[in-house]
Amino acid sequence: MNSNQCPTIPASILIVDDTPDNVRLLSTILTEQGYQVRKALNGQRAIATVLEFPPTLILLDVMMPEMNGYEVCAQLKASPKTSSIPVIFLSALDDVLDKVKAFDVGAVDYITKPFQAKEVLARVANQLTIQSQQKQLQEQTQQLEELVERLQNEIKDRQGVELALRLSQKKSDNLLLNILPAAIIENLKKGDCGAAERFDSATVLFADLVDFTSLAARISPLELVNLLNEIFSKFDQLTEKHDLEKIKTSGDAYMVAGGLPVPRADHVEAIANMALDMLEAIAHFKTDTGESFQIRIGINTGPVVAGVIGTKKFTYDLWGDTVNVAARMESQGLPGYIQVTTDIYEQLKDRYLFEERGAIAVKGKGDMITYWLKAKNVR
Repeated sequence: MNSNQCPTIPASILIVDDTPDNVRLLSTILTEQGYQVRKALNGQRAIATVLEFPPTLILLDVMMPEMNGYEVCAQLKASPKTSSIPVIFLSALDDVLDKVKAFDVGAVDYITKPFQAKEVLARVANQLTIQSQQKQLQEQTQQLEELVERLQNEIKDRQGVELALRLSQKKSDNLLLNILPAAIIENLKKGDCGAAERFDSATVLFADLVDFTSLAARISPLELVNLLNEIFSKFDQLTEKHDLEKIKTSGDAYMVAGGLPVPRADHVEAIANMALDMLEAIAHFKTDTGESFQIRIGINTGPVVAGVIGTKKFTYDLWGDTVNVAARMESQGLPGYIQVTTDIYEQLKDRYLFEERGAIAVKGKGDMITYWLKAKNVR
């Protein structure tokens, strides 16, 4: 044997045998191969040595006085501290039952005496390789488990971040929906920043609280704002009910439109229903003197231009003659009435009840025939 040859896998080996010659021979074989060797001449000493200096591998004789190899192996395997140390039996006993018993108590291999040096080295090297591979597998398994745990934590963290982003996005979207129509928001997200769009057919409603200026002089600003918030919140609910687009509020005025930004065929009827519901809703609110509120409502239909203008504090707004005339219908109307143009009347006269008001002078338009929208036709 080459005394300078080192083992593929460095190891500390304990030799346990009550025959000194066997111990010396095995020690020489293993030491020349580069292994570190410890010796024990009986079972008790072997157990004490294992506890004090845990070896990588144990070569254990079977036939020993006081405590035989089977008993030593069984005791080592019973302790969690030493159970993982592989044991190779060396014995002159060559009966199959002896070998079976050796494996039953926990041995990993069995070498029959008289042994050959090459066989001993081969079996030792084989067990050390198996042990090394098992250790590597355990380390890899542990690393994999740590990696999986780290990935799971990263996934949880990422999910938490994504959830926070989604919630933040939802809040942002909800805030935008309180400012702009949903269709406009989608266009802006897509990079479509077109300033305005023409709609050939839309219906516009203006509503204004009657004598609100005198009420504002009698109550505190906070009470005034709270009251307006209650009234306009109710109008907002009606806007959603009829699937219309709230355009804006200005002081005590409320503006809503139908047929935009998503065109719909029944926008005139939807605005008419909205106006009738607004008259019914306002009756449930009281002034500081206990009187019911009254509103004037004006409606007109026709082409409009709608869109977002500017880059700061932008809002969705409408422009055009149709809008101006709808505003005149409101401002020149009467408390508790819905004043509409001839265009509204012609489109709804078969389904709603109207009362002709007659001709009124409209700024920029001259005399116009207008109508009072009274109710839906129940016939």
